[in-house]
Amino acid sequence: MKKIINDPSQVVTEMLDGLAYVHSDLIHRVEHYDIIAKNTEKTGKVAIISGGGSGHEPSHAGFVGDGMLSAAICGAVFTSPTPDQVLEAIKEADEGAGVFMVIKNYSGDIMNFEMAQDMAEMEGIEVASVVVDDDIAVEDSLYTQGRRGVAGTILVHKILGDAARAGQSLSEIKALSQQLVPHIHTVGLALSGATVPEVGKPGFVLADDAIEFGIGIHGEPGYRREKMQPSKALAEELVTKLIGSIEVQTGDQFGILINGMGATPLMEQYIFANDLKVLLEKQGIQVVYKKLGNYMTALDMAGVSLTLIKLADPTWLESLSSPVQTIAW
Repeated sequence: MKKIINDPSQVVTEMLDGLAYVHSDLIHRVEHYDIIAKNTEKTGKVAIISGGGSGHEPSHAGFVGDGMLSAAICGAVFTSPTPDQVLEAIKEADEGAGVFMVIKNYSGDIMNFEMAQDMAEMEGIEVASVVVDDDIAVEDSLYTQGRRGVAGTILVHKILGDAARAGQSLSEIKALSQQLVPHIHTVGLALSGATVPEVGKPGFVLADDAIEFGIGIHGEPGYRREKMQPSKALAEELVTKLIGSIEVQTGDQFGILINGMGATPLMEQYIFANDLKVLLEKQGIQVVYKKLGNYMTALDMAGVSLTLIKLADPTWLESLSSPVQTIAW
């Protein structure tokens, strides 16, 4: 294993210290906790928080700032943050109007965030949440009941963050989240596995000429392994899978998020995007919003995911396009 690290057991601590050092104009690390919080002054609005295991950078700390998250909790690599960490993030983020938690659908995350919610409410802080389950690749996987939460979570951060900045109440944001999440679908593929520093070897190994469709962001199994194919064929597989999962009617507008898994060069992501353009136009998919880059990674996994969001409400497009001040958006 070749990594630019010191002690494998200290990678999260040292990463967060480095993150806070480089981006001290936007964020700070909460002392004694693995929490990144925004620097902006509190204005009495609902706070949006999220988090999960580390190793998915820039998620979620990279989306802390004006217009998106108030705080992000960073667990150990591929491991849910503990309830006390989540509770501290709730207290740090609270502006008096309540705190809304965006939780990816993993059993540990749900259990620990809900425990923290109970503790926060005992201290008089109103908390609500939504569980994001955008990964349509498999219905049940390791660590989940139902579909996994993956890159589409970032779009939830953006839209709910904009709603909070506009002054919507906790109940309004809860209702918005319940409308929004069913319209976000994601599927991905892997060319190689991810190496957790404390393990020292990839979580799974693919042959030099093999790929896996539907892989999870922690290396969970997908739905099919095949021989390596040209980008056009990979794009067609993902588009076909997504189109089969979401109802498309004449006049519908969509957004797409092309997400690198950590070790995929931007050159390859843009080639993939060029192939998507042809396929989506052929399917009659009207794309009015596009985003490409590394947003929800899996350490050094090579691969890509594609998220399709049906913009059922025109305000969602406005929210996606609104300016923010964060590290990674």
